[in-house]
Amino acid sequence: MTNFRTFLQVGLLWLTCFLVPLAAAAQTDGDQTRLTEARDLAQTVASGELGEYYDAWQRTADRAERVLDARRASNGALEALRVELTEYRQQFLDAGNQNADRLKTLRAQIDALGPAPDDSGSEPENIAKLRQELQSQLATLSAPQVLADLGYSRAQGLITEIDKLIRERATRTLLERVPMPLNPENWPAALADTAKVLGAFWHETVGLLSNPATRESIRSRLPVILLLTAGALLLLGRGRHWARRAGSYLRELGWRGTGVWRFIVSLLQVLLPYVGTVLLVRAIDLSGVLGVRGTLLLDDVPLWSLILFASHWLGERLYVYEITNELIPFEPRFQRQVRVILVSLALVLVMQLMLDRLDTIENFADGTYAVLSWPLILLASLLLVRLNRIRVRQRRQEERDNGSDDDEGAIAAGASRAMSLLRRVVFVLALIAPVLGALGYINAAIAIVYPVILTLALVTTLMILQRFLSDIYGWVTRNSQGAEDSLFAVMTGFVLALVSLPFFALIWGARTSDLTELWSRFLEGFDIGDTKISPTIFLTFVVIFAGGYVLTRLLQGSLRSSLLPKTKIDPGGQNAIVSGVGYIGIFLSALIAVSTAGLDLSSLAIVAGALSVGIGFGLQTIVSNFVSGIILLIERPVSKGDWIEVGGLMGYVRDISVRSTRIETFDRTDVIVPNSDLISGTVTNYTRGNTVGRVIVPVGVAYGTNPRKVEEILSEVAKSHPMVLMNPPPSVVFQGFGADSLDFEIRAILRDVNWVLSVKSDMNYEIAKRFDEEGIEIPFAQRDIWIRNPEALQSGTSAPEIKTTPSSPVSEPQTSAPPKPDLADLSPDEDGDADR
Repeated sequence: MTNFRTFLQVGLLWLTCFLVPLAAAAQTDGDQTRLTEARDLAQTVASGELGEYYDAWQRTADRAERVLDARRASNGALEALRVELTEYRQQFLDAGNQNADRLKTLRAQIDALGPAPDDSGSEPENIAKLRQELQSQLATLSAPQVLADLGYSRAQGLITEIDKLIRERATRTLLERVPMPLNPENWPAALADTAKVLGAFWHETVGLLSNPATRESIRSRLPVILLLTAGALLLLGRGRHWARRAGSYLRELGWRGTGVWRFIVSLLQVLLPYVGTVLLVRAIDLSGVLGVRGTLLLDDVPLWSLILFASHWLGERLYVYEITNELIPFEPRFQRQVRVILVSLALVLVMQLMLDRLDTIENFADGTYAVLSWPLILLASLLLVRLNRIRVRQRRQEERDNGSDDDEGAIAAGASRAMSLLRRVVFVLALIAPVLGALGYINAAIAIVYPVILTLALVTTLMILQRFLSDIYGWVTRNSQGAEDSLFAVMTGFVLALVSLPFFALIWGARTSDLTELWSRFLEGFDIGDTKISPTIFLTFVVIFAGGYVLTRLLQGSLRSSLLPKTKIDPGGQNAIVSGVGYIGIFLSALIAVSTAGLDLSSLAIVAGALSVGIGFGLQTIVSNFVSGIILLIERPVSKGDWIEVGGLMGYVRDISVRSTRIETFDRTDVIVPNSDLISGTVTNYTRGNTVGRVIVPVGVAYGTNPRKVEEILSEVAKSHPMVLMNPPPSVVFQGFGADSLDFEIRAILRDVNWVLSVKSDMNYEIAKRFDEEGIEIPFAQRDIWIRNPEALQSGTSAPEIKTTPSSPVSEPQTSAPPKPDLADLSPDEDGDADR
């Protein structure tokens, strides 16, 4: 990669050749002077090496434009050209990010000097010289950025055109119609082409075997060939058995890990036969008995064998883990059928890959390729449909066994619903593919059915990997039973699904360059105003803010548990200090994170101002509660632990947060009160500042009792209680003459008003005891009942009639209207009051 000095000099040369003429027509006289200076400087520092670099980029860009204009290059040539352009684009991107801090400093220095005066002679000579020097440095350092921006734009444009051309070709190929494979007229040509290819392979091999040079080469390499062949046959024949023996040996040694070692050993059942295949291919290649066609075909044999071995391994893992879902119905009663289907699908895929390789070598006619491909497509579709039918049979069997469709509840869950949808899509695509192939759209059919098979294999692999990672988690935590249902298993599934997205994209036709382009765009970030947001900047912000947040919480914990309890600050003040430290710490963490990450939010000031107005109107209640919370923490009219009464609710303040305050009532229930209610409403704080409070105990005695005796007794009761303060001393108040009693009150100041109910109860017990000892009566209301016209009751002529209603469990007397009483019947009672 070219260093900064190279980019600087090339940038100056670029400005000299292209930018100066354009800028001269649009800039002021001052700008014209600075550009002229930059041009002179470029001509001074230009060298042959820089010219060669610049010429190389120009030649590459011009060649790419000619290729795109001609539109005749192959996709491979276009991909190679794209890689070359991508390297240049990355260089321009790196160069454009250099000297950003230095340029920012120079612009700040020029701004600090202020605008240049209209009359150049009016500015002091030293200031003018400094201004000229800073502008010269700015022009010099800006040149690489200008070059980088222009070069990046041109490279990006060329890359976009190449991608567009390749996509257009892929679309045309996908929708291209070839001779229909079901047309019998195409079959003889297909058979003839197949026989010709097989004959070419046969004659090529026979010709090499009859060649003395080949036989001599085989004799000279015979020991190596025999050794490789023997090793290959042993691994192919006994590799799986050896892998199982290794697993049994590990279990005998006590290496049990809830399926971990069993999974590792199962990989050997794929790896050992695959190594045997590679050795056999190497032995055949060393023999030299295959010609060019055979060698090209032989190079893909290890890949094909790996696909077959992997399909067999997937079937075994599904059976071992008993994995069954809407997509793969691998229950024990269907295991043999499903395993056969999986291996058959892999075999069909390998046959199609072999056909594609032969088509690359021999370049079949379109009709021949369609006739040979369509039977494979039909077979693959039938296997997929058969897999779907097995799942339908399984569901019906479950419904008969369970008596209800419990599986529908599982399908309603997210993962099962997704699998059910995927199964239906697979079924529909399996029906569409052979129809398209029969109509002549063979490329579209191939692009449908085989990605479905690969998707099925990838989903199965993800489920097996998730179960394996859960086994590892259960082995480490020694909780193998709950590992599958743990949060770790869920997070592992999410991560695996996220990582598999590029593989799904490649399966369904995405190019590797598409994924790398997407990743490059992601790393470049996006612009918000004058600020570029990239993953690096975002990660820096998150790490610094998270570190500041953790430090803030640690400081709060230290203050709450270690430092503040040793001071004389009350609990409410301690809580206010801890909360204030938290708010300040989080604010400073965000500020430092923004500054360190290099986020320039000045361009968002107008947007933020407009947004704040909208927030003010839409979230005014929340903002009001937030400001009220700040006021509560600063002014502290209510503190944590206070006994308050607000809005008819009474209890203790347990927590003051940003939006609300939590009050614990005497019923041990939590009530959330908005902070604005505590600021704007009426609040009674019984323990503000101290816990001293007054208790009032009322009591009544019967008429005729000596009031001074009562006063003496009540005073002794009050003074004898340990919670009552003697300064000021308790007092007994004779309230007055009530309707039924002489009313007194004990009024005393308590050390802790939180004990007011207990103190009142204790005093009432003591008062009852002392009054009983002194024979003082505590009266209760009594009433005498006078019955008018008692003779009516004696004669029974107007006995009351009692009626009951079914709707009420209480009987209600119903009487006729009594006769008007005579005034002479009214007689005074013993107290002289008339009965009413």
